[in-house]
Amino acid sequence: MEKMVYQKVWNLDKIFLGGSNSVQFLDYVKRLESLIYDFERCDKSFNDPVKTNEVTNLVKLVEFIGEIRVNLSQANSFITCLLAQNTKDQDAATLRGKVAQLESHFEKELSKVKIGLANIKQDIWESLVETKELEDYRFILNEWRENTDKHLSDEEQNLISDLKADGYHAWGHFYNALISNINVNVQVDGEEKNLSVGQAINLRAHPNEVVRKESHNALESIWEEKEELFAKILNHIAGFRLQVHKKSGVKSVLEIPLKENRMKEETMNAMWSVISKYKKPFSDYLNRKAEIMGDSSMKAYNFWAPFTNSNQKIQYDEAAELITEHFSQFGTELESFVKQAFHEAWIEAEDRANKSAVPFCAGFPLTGESRVFMTFGGTFLNVLTLVHELGHAFHNYAMKSVNGVNKRYPMSIAETASTFSEMIVFDAAMKKAKSKEDKLIILDEKLKRSVMNFMNIHSRFLFEQRFYEERKEGIVSSDRLTQLMGDAIHEAYDGSLEQPSTYSWVWTPHYYITQSPFYNFPYTFGYLFALGIYAKAKEKGKEFEKDYLNLLRDSGSTTAEDLVMKHLGEDITLEEFWEKGMEICVKDSEEFLKLTSSDDIE
Repeated sequence: MEKMVYQKVWNLDKIFLGGSNSVQFLDYVKRLESLIYDFERCDKSFNDPVKTNEVTNLVKLVEFIGEIRVNLSQANSFITCLLAQNTKDQDAATLRGKVAQLESHFEKELSKVKIGLANIKQDIWESLVETKELEDYRFILNEWRENTDKHLSDEEQNLISDLKADGYHAWGHFYNALISNINVNVQVDGEEKNLSVGQAINLRAHPNEVVRKESHNALESIWEEKEELFAKILNHIAGFRLQVHKKSGVKSVLEIPLKENRMKEETMNAMWSVISKYKKPFSDYLNRKAEIMGDSSMKAYNFWAPFTNSNQKIQYDEAAELITEHFSQFGTELESFVKQAFHEAWIEAEDRANKSAVPFCAGFPLTGESRVFMTFGGTFLNVLTLVHELGHAFHNYAMKSVNGVNKRYPMSIAETASTFSEMIVFDAAMKKAKSKEDKLIILDEKLKRSVMNFMNIHSRFLFEQRFYEERKEGIVSSDRLTQLMGDAIHEAYDGSLEQPSTYSWVWTPHYYITQSPFYNFPYTFGYLFALGIYAKAKEKGKEFEKDYLNLLRDSGSTTAEDLVMKHLGEDITLEEFWEKGMEICVKDSEEFLKLTSSDDIE
């Protein structure tokens, strides 16, 4: 049988011919601009409905919004791909600026629509949204109305919008610029190298412990030197956010992120409660891995160390065949989808210069396709990265038939399909593993993900929660921020991490994202949520694929609680649901401990 050869460079010309100099794309942007100005005129002609028979106008307006969102998504995805495949593409950067201006104009007009909807009298509103014509849009319309700030006048809304653009978001941009311009000197394999922060952080996975430790210490010195500046940035971001909350009547800093993630506080608390109960299996894993490395406890700079120094390489074509085979065991649609992705060159995997370092999946809703970006270096971790991004692409595939306004799902659901796909491959790889060493490599990768979600992300959540409480009373000093971070890490890791970076409040970019606070718990939610779904899939076998697709399809038009109740019949405000996903992770730890019970690792 002839061996398949798969293209490592993606096909973007099928989307828009000609790359960053595409005449076709420029024509598309012009049509998009006209579409947005047509929307502005449509918005101005839209009168507040006073009768239910005016529902037709509202339907047209909502469908117009959906159409523009889909078109913007198509444009943004194309530009993101251009900039990723060549970070020096100045023409693509120019295109990004043009589309960003159009998007900003559209969002301002959309805000006006939402304010108009929020001001409709309650009895008229109820009669409108209950009509059959608005059935598909009922959830999103109620969400817009509920989440639109009624405490602020139009003048105050505009002022806050301007302040965000000129001041608040500028602090976030300043942080990114500052981090990007910091260089770190580290000895790597006998040679002193001047590295970016990202490059230095990546050395935590270097096979040589001396390099890992030196990189860790060099970064800590940099953070100590610049802590006062970063503390000012963080305090200004939090201070502005708290002032807006006070003016808007927001009582808890968690109120907005919970709304954005469409989940109840009871759900989040149930999840954290289960995680807090099951710290020991992951502490045991960390202690055992440290013991294997010759230490009494896990040092922070050794956490990402490779379990073995195996140099076994996986060819890209082999990875493609492996992933297709494993996905076929789950269901026919997933198998068909992944074959299309590989055969039609949806994946950019070539290892070459001037590519972005960040893997991603970009959806193209107008053409019903996705593009996956990564650099494939032949490792098992590369295979997992590819699987993860293909999971995101399958989520896009599931949403193909969904209307434009219901395509956006919250961050808490965003990692579901990607983590689910990883679990398919992890399980299949474990079944095929021939040696104890192969099994341990797989288990180590799985357990690293559990530790990151159950311990690292938990520490971020605890830190941010406590920081905001103290920030209400005034500026929080850099020393106090470091102390809060240290306490949060100790609690979240159950004391099982030695020499942690208590300056992680400086170098963790999520704290400085001005679009949303608490950019942490949704990661853990998505991870454990996907594992809960995977546990269900193992019970039902291949027939589960239909339920899974329906769940993904509805992910943009309902709450997390209603989504799971509808498709799985489970109540995620109860700890029992989260226990099912946790059980999988606990078994991983038990298996790791069993396989490493002696020094005889094959």
